[in-house]
Amino acid sequence: MKKTPLHTFHIPVMGLAYTIDSPIRVAQYGISSVISIADDDLIEKMRNFYSTKFNFPYEEISQKFHDYRAERITSYLNLVDKIVKQKFESFKTELAESKTSLENFMSMLPNTSDIKKGFQNLLEDGISFKENIQTYIESHLSVGEIDVNIMTKLDKDNFIKDEQLPLEFNDAHAALRGFANSNLESSVVLSAGMNPRLYSYFENFPDFFPNENNQLKKKIILKVSDFRSAMIQGNFLAKKGLWVSEYRIESGLNCGGHAFATDGLLLGTILEEFKQKKEELVESAHNLMVKALQQKGASFPDQPLHLKITVQGGVGTSEEHEFLLNSYNVDSVGWGTPFLLVPEATSVDQTTRNLLIKAKERDLYLSHISPLGVPFNTLKGTTNEILKQKRIQENKAGSSCPKKFLALSKEYDAHGICTASKKYQDIKLAELENKKETLSADAFEKSKIKITEKSCLCVGLANSSYLENDIKIKGQAQGVVICPGPNMAYFDQEVSLKHMVEHIYGNKSILRANNRPNLFVKELKMYVEYFRNEIETISGEITSNQLKKLNSFKANLLEGIEYYHNLFESTFYFKSETEKIKYQIDFYKLELTSIKIPVPEMV
Repeated sequence: MKKTPLHTFHIPVMGLAYTIDSPIRVAQYGISSVISIADDDLIEKMRNFYSTKFNFPYEEISQKFHDYRAERITSYLNLVDKIVKQKFESFKTELAESKTSLENFMSMLPNTSDIKKGFQNLLEDGISFKENIQTYIESHLSVGEIDVNIMTKLDKDNFIKDEQLPLEFNDAHAALRGFANSNLESSVVLSAGMNPRLYSYFENFPDFFPNENNQLKKKIILKVSDFRSAMIQGNFLAKKGLWVSEYRIESGLNCGGHAFATDGLLLGTILEEFKQKKEELVESAHNLMVKALQQKGASFPDQPLHLKITVQGGVGTSEEHEFLLNSYNVDSVGWGTPFLLVPEATSVDQTTRNLLIKAKERDLYLSHISPLGVPFNTLKGTTNEILKQKRIQENKAGSSCPKKFLALSKEYDAHGICTASKKYQDIKLAELENKKETLSADAFEKSKIKITEKSCLCVGLANSSYLENDIKIKGQAQGVVICPGPNMAYFDQEVSLKHMVEHIYGNKSILRANNRPNLFVKELKMYVEYFRNEIETISGEITSNQLKKLNSFKANLLEGIEYYHNLFESTFYFKSETEKIKYQIDFYKLELTSIKIPVPEMV
């Protein structure tokens, strides 16, 4: 029987490296976190590193192995599982033998936790403490989940010379197989939208289907930005007999990494829709799943399986944390960006962490550096940016592209090229040079920036772990790309894991800045700016589709603003800030209404 989770927060995936070993660092405390399994090269190096550190045998899985990508991922996840279990057993012994350790651990549990109250009762009843503590620990404590993340769009075709390998050797397919073949009993978080071929591939692995006891050995989590997307994707999987165990709602813009903006739907209205329609989501998927399992001749549950709704993106105070849990009945709240300042939890090199500590609002921006062509939250002044600009100035723009995970453009090569690569940028810059006579100096410069601003994320998002652990970095220097959300501007010190968790639960504050806006207000501001930018970047005659989309976007924002007016009038949270919040919402409403959508003849 599954034990009650110890915590009401989780650490989402961050970059390729920042949470690559977070379970090893925090799972023994019951904290769940997510490993990116996109970069098998990083994973193999981390397996070597941790095998040595914990005295496990290591044999390299080289690229000569037939299914090396999946095997590397399976082997690393199995190693993480072993280490976490080993650390958990040691931690339980430590708690039973040391009251100081137990009291420190209790300070990291939610104040409303029944488990925390049970520990307090045992400590107060000193006579039977030693006899009962071990039994209580064994029956109530559990490790945090060792979940994994797959970006569904990172599903590049792979080749041996000119021969394309079968579909199951595509990057995301192989990553899924690596997780499916591992010993973990946890979840795969699917992000970046729907990939029907990948979703269909789940049917090959029995662990994703309910067993005769209606239990899932491995679960599916979908990261979504609105209810409609959740319903479509959940039902698609249900028709294959697969259950989505959690919908992980993320703010479209107020998040780290890639930002998938909604059509003007604000986080509060999205959460409200999930709250009101959760049963509809459950019933729809359950009925479709049962029908599919019956057709397969498999066992099926009479009642719907458990479904969690969680949220992440921009949360920064204990009051916001409680507000989200209690106002929207969510099961957990994701805290990502602030944990980049916790060395015990995330893998960040000290140079980059110092840069994060100093970061202000103006330093954090929504960039176009991602080769995926999706806006990407990042930070000014990174070592990657410095090295990239140096190459541009020396007329050597572009990356050597050693990993090719983002080599998805088929414009010049059927095998795929990354738009951040030197190969791609050389072609594009040569084409631009040929058009130079027909362009103004300003238009030429803007076009050049658009080509050369792309960064090598495959290397840049992995280098931090190599630097932190003194692992040799081979090849062209790319420095570090970091992908915090805008929330980073308000956290300005390195903190311990204990203090961060105490901050989440309201027992300590690590915020020294007094200018931090409410998470809903911050997201609203970002959407108004995003909307303004969308209109300002229209070139040529506006199409009827663009017009329809812009009008819908603005209408959704106005509807969200009206919802926030009513919400902050009625909620008993944020009472000391209510007037300020309402003023800010009114201010952004005026900003929004002043932005005029152009009519065709005006453009």
